[in-house]
Amino acid sequence: MTRARLKRIGLWVGFIAALGFLALTVLNASWLAPVPHGRISLIAHRGVYQAYDHKDLGRDTCTATRIEQPQHRYLENTLESLRQARALGAVMVELDIAPTADGQLAVFHDWTLDCRTDGHGDTRDATMAELKALDAGYGYTADGGKSFPFRGRGVGAIPSLAEYLAANGNRALMFNFKSKDAKEADMLAAALKAAGRDPVARGDGFYGGKEAGPVARMRELYPQAWVFSGESVIACTKAYAIQGWFGITPEACRGGTMMIPLNRQFAFAGWPNRAIARLEAVGARIVVVGPQGTGGPRGLDLPEQLGEVPSSFNGYVWVDDMWNLGPALHPSVERRSNADQVAAQDALERRRAARD
Repeated sequence: MTRARLKRIGLWVGFIAALGFLALTVLNASWLAPVPHGRISLIAHRGVYQAYDHKDLGRDTCTATRIEQPQHRYLENTLESLRQARALGAVMVELDIAPTADGQLAVFHDWTLDCRTDGHGDTRDATMAELKALDAGYGYTADGGKSFPFRGRGVGAIPSLAEYLAANGNRALMFNFKSKDAKEADMLAAALKAAGRDPVARGDGFYGGKEAGPVARMRELYPQAWVFSGESVIACTKAYAIQGWFGITPEACRGGTMMIPLNRQFAFAGWPNRAIARLEAVGARIVVVGPQGTGGPRGLDLPEQLGEVPSSFNGYVWVDDMWNLGPALHPSVERRSNADQVAAQDALERRRAARD
């Protein structure tokens, strides 16, 4: 084959590749898609809570012993935390549930009591009354145990789910299953029914790490509800990151959930408007999370990160610091005192410096 012929073949290959690239560019052009209706909705992870260092975080790490210097008084999963998250503009509040020894559901994150409270042993071995007698702020320290700023302030602060639902009213909640026991889904469904709550009508969400167990059971109990697992999120997100470039919305995303890290937005075809239209067409939801790094997805925890979310995005944003991001997004909800705001700015500067 002559050099001239090889050159012509190369030119044709380049021309076809250029046409293909142009076609994919037009196919995935966000600006050619309709502007989505609505605006972003903040999901307040655990309500308003004490931020902690995520470095080298393990599954059983006691996060209460590695909190940042406190900038507010709120403890995760408490009624006070819930109310404050709502006041700061949270559309949804995420909570963790745990069954008690006397057949109730408590709102509490940890498998054991030893980390946060003055109790000991498995959370599920305690009755609701025993949980109520504990100090939920007992174990929090920001200086390696030299001081415990919330000790004595959390007595009686662990709420039952019934109390939490009553305090929340009719606004949407995101329920987190910590176990793989499908019976916990039945317990939650019974508690919701007893409270007169229709989770589909209220827009509630339910999730857990694995698809099997309570997540699968919730899909059976509430086929129209927002239900997802870590496994289903990974399946949809990974599939779209590949197939989306060819204009395909993966079957794994039908009725599913896709999570987009702030620092990986470029990897999703047609982002934001075209991708939003594709996912909405199959009944899927999109959640923007913090920058991808080590460990699982984290929420946004710096106000400037909100500026990285496209202005046309109309889905959910997972937030780890509602105390600061709520007022940053909705200045009208600013109710913090001047002293609170100064403390918050100092805390944010320390957080930024720790990541430089």
